[in-house]
Amino acid sequence: MTDRRRMHLVAYLKAGPNFSYPSTWRHPEATLDDLFDPGRWEHCARVLEAGLFDACFFADGLGIPDLYKGSYADYVGRGGQLTLVDPMVLLPQMARVTRHLGLGVTLSTSFTPAYTAARWLASLDLVSNGRAAWNVVTTGRDFEARNMGQPGLPPKDQRYDMADEVLEACDALWQGWDADALVLDRERGVFADAAKIRRADYEGRWVRTEGPLSVPRSPQVRPVLMQAGSSPRGRAFAARWAEVIFCTPATKADALAYRTDIRARMAAIGRDPDHCAVLPSVTVVLGETATIARDRAAFLESLVDPELVLAASSWSVVADLSRVEDAAALDAGGTNQGVQGHRDRMLQVARQKGISFAEAVRRPRDLLAGTPAQVADMMEDWFRAGACDGFILPPTVFPGTFEEVARLLVPELQRRGLYRTAYAGATLRENLRAG
Repeated sequence: MTDRRRMHLVAYLKAGPNFSYPSTWRHPEATLDDLFDPGRWEHCARVLEAGLFDACFFADGLGIPDLYKGSYADYVGRGGQLTLVDPMVLLPQMARVTRHLGLGVTLSTSFTPAYTAARWLASLDLVSNGRAAWNVVTTGRDFEARNMGQPGLPPKDQRYDMADEVLEACDALWQGWDADALVLDRERGVFADAAKIRRADYEGRWVRTEGPLSVPRSPQVRPVLMQAGSSPRGRAFAARWAEVIFCTPATKADALAYRTDIRARMAAIGRDPDHCAVLPSVTVVLGETATIARDRAAFLESLVDPELVLAASSWSVVADLSRVEDAAALDAGGTNQGVQGHRDRMLQVARQKGISFAEAVRRPRDLLAGTPAQVADMMEDWFRAGACDGFILPPTVFPGTFEEVARLLVPELQRRGLYRTAYAGATLRENLRAG
């Protein structure tokens, strides 16, 4: 640890009514009339940039979860984490009104061809002047596979093998244009120097692409790569590729163990561990006094729909929790589905609170409620202990949570010397590494 370390903040977004804490769309201060208005996201981007956030990213999936009771009725009917607008439509609009904020999108390597992913992300990096990020997922649920025309998911290790090849192929495509390949010489009639544009000619076991990419070299060349690997194979993948890791540990000890393991894995393969920011997710509720913050948290808890909690937890652990009561039963059917991080967190919560798995999945995530100084105390404790490099912050009330963080929490972190007072770089990667 050095005194030069600065905390990183990344905003968790969903292009719908609700984020990671259930039922918050019901809060009277949550905006709903602007769900399809570009101004909703432009305002959000401006607020986050005013708060000097490193980036935001849209969590996403390929459909509406139908795991609970074998139906999507509760998840969509009660207002779960839905994607009502494709984030790739929203991010360029957010780029237009900002200059520094990183802009992340979730794309599945299991169902997005390498050429398509490389083209989308290079385009986003170009129009944002080097601020694109890719939250790389391998997809862990069969309903998403069915939506993409497949009967089910490939085995987990195969999905990660495919992901390695997709990223290798994307790299080959992104490297296909030299920085000076565009000539734009009107007098000589030379638009581009074809000698400085190359095919990828990538061929792996699962992925093939010829190239060249139609999009020229972007400012970052490769977008910043985000990941959330928790299984042994997922951690190996994250250690190879990730520059930002999104994790959901239940305790500081769990967070410290995770970050220590990831950094050791990176060092073992020759990557600089300081080139990856490990960011646990924390949901904050701020108040002018501790009592006000607790009252606000209690009101949010009063809005929670228990059936939506179970529907959301069913999505998380990839099991129908109307029928499954025990953690051991999750894999009883030999399913290949699952996201290890979500299951780990449920087990950590049960252990931490001394409750059963069945009780843990019926509870929404804990809220960190307090004054800006109290919330900063917890964040500083984790950060200085080496349990994290910063935090992923989902909102409870949108957009009010981000407005309060920018106005109240960020200045408190700055007073402690934990957070930047200005952006240091021109690209997202530069800002991440400057901290």
